[in-house]
Amino acid sequence: MNDARTPPGELRRALGTSGATVLGLSSILGTGIFVSLGLGAGLAGSALPFAIGLAALLALANGFSSAQLAAAFPVSGGTYEYGRRLLHPAAGLLAGWLFLAAKSFSAAAAAIGFGAYLGALLGIDSEVFRRAIGVVAVGAVSTVALAGIRPSFAASAVLLAVGIGGLLVFCFAALQLDREAPAASLGTPRDIARAAALAFVAFTGYGRIATLGEEAHDPRRTIPRAITFAVVATAALSLLVCFAALALVSPRQWYALTSSELPPLGVLAQHAGLGTIARIVEVAAVCALAGVLLNLVLGLSRVVFAMGRNRHLPSRLAHVNERRRTPDLTTVLVAMTVAVLAATIRLERAWTLSAATVLLYYFLTNLAALRLPAEMRFLPRAASWIGLAGCLALAAATFLP
Repeated sequence: MNDARTPPGELRRALGTSGATVLGLSSILGTGIFVSLGLGAGLAGSALPFAIGLAALLALANGFSSAQLAAAFPVSGGTYEYGRRLLHPAAGLLAGWLFLAAKSFSAAAAAIGFGAYLGALLGIDSEVFRRAIGVVAVGAVSTVALAGIRPSFAASAVLLAVGIGGLLVFCFAALQLDREAPAASLGTPRDIARAAALAFVAFTGYGRIATLGEEAHDPRRTIPRAITFAVVATAALSLLVCFAALALVSPRQWYALTSSELPPLGVLAQHAGLGTIARIVEVAAVCALAGVLLNLVLGLSRVVFAMGRNRHLPSRLAHVNERRRTPDLTTVLVAMTVAVLAATIRLERAWTLSAATVLLYYFLTNLAALRLPAEMRFLPRAASWIGLAGCLALAAATFLP
């Protein structure tokens, strides 16, 4: 679609179902699998597959709420826009800030993971170096985001393909080894719920599809399909990686590697004597985490853009580059914020804060979806009720004393 057909001040509709699915998968399949699953293993123990399944089901319910809202209001901003229109302006503003907080912390975690895996690939063991690499990665992906949605989609597709390929190689090699099964352990029900909350953060990468609603063709058809494909594919691959990793080490060992900000899957492969596979995993992780960073910058910049357009942030942030149809100023601002976080915050802290804020954000998403009039709905209200109750339950299990 050329610029002449896109009204001034609006973003170009350039995404079909395949493009939206790729962007959704690219937003999920990096930090969640290569980094955060290990944090969940420390809580759920051998019940981690159950926690992953619980997170996937909750993500699907929330995804259906997001899909209906994005189809009804196909504009940038996600629940910031939906809350304003269906709940109260204050609810929308709260959702906007919750999204910015949640995904800024997620982006920082992705940058930290990127630095860890690239440092391992280069044979450099220095936290300062890893942090510096993460900051540079934020700048690099932001440059791609500034080029527009089509170049961003092309880059995401390539990075995603390499990431998935590396994971499949790792899983096949790990499951082929004839090793004694590590000692099993089982977390308490509350710990399993907490692990599900941490896994849920990664699954909510599908939200990038909804926040890009203004750039999707036929949002009513494109967005629900893309969200469903992204969540189901991610759940399948997450479970496969989980079984492969737990065939090599105990849940506690997996957690220890992750919390120390080492590249967990690469180290697992190395300890199992799979030196070549470890290098493949590191390359795959670097690509997948770059894809996550790129899509987080895209999603964050679109929410800041929407908040600027509605004057909840300075109106200058709603500026659109008329040639590329991209919100340049917001992209730069987002990149600077994520870079600062990536240089200063600890991985586990970033991911926990992201879980806290994202559960509240999706509580508001489901609440807004329940306010949709019947003629604007194409999925049963039960999905939104399940999503709302699930968010509250995980938040209570995770953050109440």
